[in-house]
Amino acid sequence: MDPKKKVSSVLEEFKNFALKGNVVDLAIGVIIGAAFGKIIDSLVKHIIMPLISLIMPGQQGYLAWKWVVNGKEIPYGLFIGEIVNFLIVALALYIFIVKFLGMIMKSKKVEAAAPPPPTKDQVLLTEIRDLLKK
Repeated sequence: MDPKKKVSSVLEEFKNFALKGNVVDLAIGVIIGAAFGKIIDSLVKHIIMPLISLIMPGQQGYLAWKWVVNGKEIPYGLFIGEIVNFLIVALALYIFIVKFLGMIMKSKKVEAAAPPPPTKDQVLLTEIRDLLKK
C-alpha cells in the first residue's frame, strides 16, 4: 500500500471516529463535569465547611483540624472536606441522572411502547373480519 494512502486512510478513520456524535457529546460532558466539579468544590470549601467549623469547636476552622502523632501532622479536616465534596457531587449526580433523566427515559419508553396507528389496509381488513364474523 502507498504510504500516502496509508496516512490519509488513518487520518480519515481518525476523523470519522473523533467527529462522531457520541465522542463529541462525551467530550462536552467531561468538560461540563469538570466545571461542575469546580463549582461544587468551591461550595464545599468556601461555604459548607466554614459553616461546619462554626458548629464544631476549633480555633481556625476545619483547615486547622489535625492530629499530631510523633511530631507528624495528619490533617483530617481536609479529608472531611473532600468527603463532603464527594457526597454533594454524588447527590447532585443522583438527582440529575436518576430523578431527572429517569423521568425523561420513562416518558420516552411510554411513547415507544404505544403501537402505531393502523394503516388504511389494516382498518379495511379489520372491517372485513368483523363483517365476516357477523
